[in-house]
Amino acid sequence: MAALLLGTGVTAFGVAPLAPDAADLPVRQVLEAVQALPTDSQSDVLGDFRYSLFRTDTTRSSDTADTLLRRLNIDDASATAFFRSDANAHLILTGRPGKAVTVEASDSQQLLKLSMRWPTDDETQFKRLVIERSAAGLSSRIETAPYAASARLASGNIQSSLFAATDEARIPDAVAVQIAEIFSGDIDFRRALRKGDRFNVVYETLEADGEALRTGRVLSAEFVNAGKTHQAMWFQSSGQGAGAQNKGGYYTLDGKSLRRAYLSSPVEFSRISSGFSMRFHPILQKWRAHLGTDFAAATGTPARTVGDGVVEFAGAQNGYGNVVFIKHRNGHETVYAHLSKISVQRGQNVSQGQTIGLVGATGWATGPHLHFEFRVNGAHQDPMTIAKQSETIPLSAAAMPAFRELASGVKSQLQAAASIGQTRAE
Repeated sequence: MAALLLGTGVTAFGVAPLAPDAADLPVRQVLEAVQALPTDSQSDVLGDFRYSLFRTDTTRSSDTADTLLRRLNIDDASATAFFRSDANAHLILTGRPGKAVTVEASDSQQLLKLSMRWPTDDETQFKRLVIERSAAGLSSRIETAPYAASARLASGNIQSSLFAATDEARIPDAVAVQIAEIFSGDIDFRRALRKGDRFNVVYETLEADGEALRTGRVLSAEFVNAGKTHQAMWFQSSGQGAGAQNKGGYYTLDGKSLRRAYLSSPVEFSRISSGFSMRFHPILQKWRAHLGTDFAAATGTPARTVGDGVVEFAGAQNGYGNVVFIKHRNGHETVYAHLSKISVQRGQNVSQGQTIGLVGATGWATGPHLHFEFRVNGAHQDPMTIAKQSETIPLSAAAMPAFRELASGVKSQLQAAASIGQTRAE
């Protein structure tokens, strides 16, 4: 066998050189007539083809129908006339400027379709204005559609204030307010922040047709204050039945509730202008005990109840001006005074965080602010002390397995958010 293979190999080696060299082979040129493909039909199709142009811009306070359409590259007299006569189209230029308007136009700059979206009081749905051209001309309609929620990760470092840090990280103010609310029981955001404190956050963005229209809930957050790490995540039990737990709330990642029976402030992230102490009364012009806490806020700022309860009084009362008294359990009562508007009535059940009126300057007030009192069996107490000492609302044992599963994913999300800040710093 070895001899046979060797012989074959030698034979192959010997035959190969006998093949003719390609350079010595004859070359022959062949010419053929090629039939041209028909292009007339293609040219006709291309000639009849019409394309659409899409453009998006935001409304301005100085806009008219003409200026807005011109900026959107629409040259359509019928569209301008429609804007002036149609009641739905008037919504585009009324109210606050800054609305995103998207148009579809023909290659001749004729309006084919226009859409505009805006949020409503319902946090789950938005409204959409659609103006569309058909064979009969332009028509308009208003639709309601659900938001699509997506999660965003962000981080920041404190140099001066929480809001300055979130602005630097391009995080919406609504997220900053929620962070302050979540950790208000552990961190005094008015006095305890330190330069170098840092935070990581995962929050919802509610999108309408791909456009981020409003900020949703903070899903998880981590705040490092003076070297101590605080973590929180949103959790809502899927169990049936009523109760505070089914409303959802924030918990530490090991299952301890951050929701207390009372909020620390009846106004979202406001400055305390006068605390629970002796002070020189600006109207009575004498020293006397200030039996409440004043929160500086602009007229019209929502005032909220700090805990669940029943409205005991809602109306005008002497120096309080427009005031709301809310009765809570265990002989507790809260007072909200100098309101410009009252949004509740006597006997109404209210839940923690519900808006009960708007900040104002009615009664004995030198300027807009909310005067807030906390009474226990009729005796005035420091609201800040009561809020910190109030009991937390525990997580049930039945909900713990689902909680732990969610918490494991939250840890990874917060680590990813932290890496964003590290990348930006590098």
